[in-house]
Amino acid sequence: MITQKSINEISYKIIGCAIEVHKHLGPGLLESVYESCLIDEMKSAGLLVKSQVYVPVIYKGKDLGGSLKLDVLVNDVIIVELKAVEQLIPLYKAQLLSYLKLTLKPKGLLINFHCENIKEYLVSLVTEKFAALPKE
Repeated sequence: MITQKSINEISYKIIGCAIEVHKHLGPGLLESVYESCLIDEMKSAGLLVKSQVYVPVIYKGKDLGGSLKLDVLVNDVIIVELKAVEQLIPLYKAQLLSYLKLTLKPKGLLINFHCENIKEYLVSLVTEKFAALPKE
């Protein structure tokens, strides 16, 4: 059964994997490098990972043929959007929130590898779907 606690536990694992990748690579590389390494780290941690997931854009109940691409989907419940930028701008958070609404996923993480400390710049978002889940 999916609960808030189980999703948060997955989230902590993802963050731990991101910290491990950052510890070994440091800032300044391309997003694609971090993505490959993070995927490998998460799979080693026993997480189910899908990368570059295409999701149809459904508008008012209709699939109009467009699609968006998620960086990483973990255990089919957490969207992980990766960045390697000097500064996170509000648009990145809005983008992740839109992805969560369109996919009906309960939680998303925005991780920027171009920083000194991943935890300081990590953005964690939850949806109403997360709030509706049992706590334990």
